[in-house]
Amino acid sequence: MSAELERTVEALLFLSAEPVDAGSLADATGAELHEVVSALERLREHCEFERRGLVLRELAGGYALCTHPDCEPAARRLLARPRTPPLTPAQAETLAIVAYLQPVSRPEIARIRGVGAESAVSTLLERGLLEEGGRSRFGAVLYRTSELFLRLFGLRSLDELPALDAFEPPPELQEELRERLLRAGEARAGAAGA
Repeated sequence: MSAELERTVEALLFLSAEPVDAGSLADATGAELHEVVSALERLREHCEFERRGLVLRELAGGYALCTHPDCEPAARRLLARPRTPPLTPAQAETLAIVAYLQPVSRPEIARIRGVGAESAVSTLLERGLLEEGGRSRFGAVLYRTSELFLRLFGLRSLDELPALDAFEPPPELQEELRERLLRAGEARAGAAGA
């Protein structure tokens, strides 16, 4: 049964457009959870041992078959036409703010950026990188990153985001960023005290 279960798990992961958790795989196969976890580990080892073009990865709370890193340059050349346009600097900045401060409201994003965030937030929502994460006590919509964000950035969870202390902006940018963050923090503290 173990080889058959491994083959079935591989097929299910191949068919799924999103990462699948071990419990869902157990439900679909009718196997025990520990058997599925063992099958996943054997599949991972099998792909590595045979130096396959696919690897088994844990992403966004589940498992997915992904392109082996050694094959990535060829895959990029084959699929060179972007399906969606790249993020603009405003969208990337907005996404970073939400990723590190979530849940966060649009007015808070605008205060940190120093400019409006409506267009960037709307685009990120349309692309599925952000989702609504509730409402503040003042009624503003709070935003958080989505599971698609985790998948696209190859993260299992937000805990894997790079540490902010590793980011060293140029000196001319440091003071501006410090001021913007202090203003945002003061505004957030003032709103919480109201």
